[in-house]
Amino acid sequence: MFDRRQILTGFAALLLAAAPLRADEQVFYAPGGAALDGYDVVEYFRSGEARRGSSAHVVMWKGVEWHFTSAANREAFEANPRAYAPQFGGYCAYAVANGYTAATDPHAWHIVDGKLYLTHSARADALWRQDMAGNIARAVTHWPDVLFK
Repeated sequence: MFDRRQILTGFAALLLAAAPLRADEQVFYAPGGAALDGYDVVEYFRSGEARRGSSAHVVMWKGVEWHFTSAANREAFEANPRAYAPQFGGYCAYAVANGYTAATDPHAWHIVDGKLYLTHSARADALWRQDMAGNIARAVTHWPDVLFK
């Protein structure tokens, strides 16, 4: 037989699971459990290159593992994760601008106004670059609702 505490705990869990996603919450594309397939988000800003991180330098943030190439990059991320985390949860910025989600290629990326954006492929990247400001503005209107389509 269930006691009152078990029932209340179960009810609370149901309410939390059914709670709508708020716009300020982040949901990250994490194939295999690692954000950006294990690429170091800080490296995009520091070296201007896409570099795979190491399992020796990992942080759990927002329920996802973030891998880094060095302890210094891990510490920079820990100090201010929102400064490095990709926009639109790391999903393809071009896809989100057009109302859907798509996986990303860690090598198809841009930093615009201090924010990291990734795209699905070289072709999607070329389309996104034709109107980056417009695509960003459209993506903002779709995010995070596009996660539920």
